[in-house]
Amino acid sequence: MSTKTRRRPAEAVLLAATLALAAAGARAAVTPDAAAALQGRLTPMGAERAGNQAGTIPAWTGGLVGPSSPTGLPWTDPFASDRELFTIDASNVAAQADRLPEGALALFRRYPDYRMHVFATRRTAAFPTAVYAAVARNAVRAHAAPSGIAEGVAGAAGGIPFPIPGNGAEAMWNHLLAFRGAAREASIRTYVAPGDGTTELTAGYSEITDFPYYAPGATPETIGPYYFKTRRLMDAPAALVGQGYIGWQPLDVAAQPFVAWLNHPGEHRVRRAPSFSYDTPDPTASGYESMDDYYLFFGGQDRYVFRLLGKREMFVPYNNNRLALIPAAQAMGPVHANQDDIRYELHRVWVVEGTLAPGKHHVAPRRRFYLDEDSWTAVYSEGWDEDGKLWHFAQSTMMAMPGVPAVIGGSEFFYDLIQGGYCYDFVFSPGRYKITPLHPADAFGPDAMAADSLR
Repeated sequence: MSTKTRRRPAEAVLLAATLALAAAGARAAVTPDAAAALQGRLTPMGAERAGNQAGTIPAWTGGLVGPSSPTGLPWTDPFASDRELFTIDASNVAAQADRLPEGALALFRRYPDYRMHVFATRRTAAFPTAVYAAVARNAVRAHAAPSGIAEGVAGAAGGIPFPIPGNGAEAMWNHLLAFRGAAREASIRTYVAPGDGTTELTAGYSEITDFPYYAPGATPETIGPYYFKTRRLMDAPAALVGQGYIGWQPLDVAAQPFVAWLNHPGEHRVRRAPSFSYDTPDPTASGYESMDDYYLFFGGQDRYVFRLLGKREMFVPYNNNRLALIPAAQAMGPVHANQDDIRYELHRVWVVEGTLAPGKHHVAPRRRFYLDEDSWTAVYSEGWDEDGKLWHFAQSTMMAMPGVPAVIGGSEFFYDLIQGGYCYDFVFSPGRYKITPLHPADAFGPDAMAADSLR
């Protein structure tokens, strides 16, 4: 798995050929015979149905499905009575290093009190039967957009497109198109801890978001060119109250542009913001995140060539419903998250590494992502700077919504491993995050945002 391993000439040729295929998006859907594994050896989402040989990862038996609740409410901790198995700390981290990402190991080295509380693995990932059916259809029909897999995907709707991925770009499309419901409404907060012992609320906003890709009955012909649309209205801190933002994410960046509008109440107008994508700094995260760090990775992947490095068993933040039930002040420590409030479990993850595509630029020329095999959501990300130094590390705290059913990425921690400090983002309270039906199409246009500012 090490990137420092010396490759023999034949291996270098094979790697070059693999990269060329990934860049060109030459691979299409799998055969019906291959897709049949989704009803046997693999789960409907493409994960390994069996547990691991050691018995520390159980078999998937359908996930956590509770009484029907289309909104996902009420939000509870289904495993509140679980007892911790063991703690990873400075005394034993070396023995567990092969099951931890490099970013976490950097935090252990930097902070002597950093630790992880490990609990029994619960494979809670479950999704609606309509999503499973769509994944099965996508497996044999999804393919790269005409411009290539790095630019876009076609022939898919209603479920992850590539349950049996053949390259890193396909795996990253699964992450981008992971199920989070057809739409949501939420009240979200962003906090920053610069490393000096203080914390600051840097953003608070109400949000409505649609995922047209998951519209009921969606087909590749009906979903339209955008898979994600959101509208936000800032309500904190005082200096930002009334500001608005709208963003649309395309399924094919070569065919459709990223769309963004901004509204500054003092300007009394809504204006286009074409640069709100890729490594544009997130203005509400004090430099700890770029726009494509949302969900750990978001938006166009055409600036990278992504390689699929295989699977690993790793300790990851999972089933962290409790985290959403406590105040942000409790979840945050002075220099890192309050690790006593985060639950870790052993899960299998796909490892995907991105390096800059020819002629492209990004502030993080190399990035690595760890995708939960059961949901395809990124649970960890790492980024290296232009000098090759490990710079950014982030983790998403997976949460279960058994009434939907779904497992989603919850609140996120973004660390600067060079300067110190971190950002606690996508923080929501249980009663203020709910899955909803799709909103009217005009809810994501500039007129709707202008109306927000008049309220």
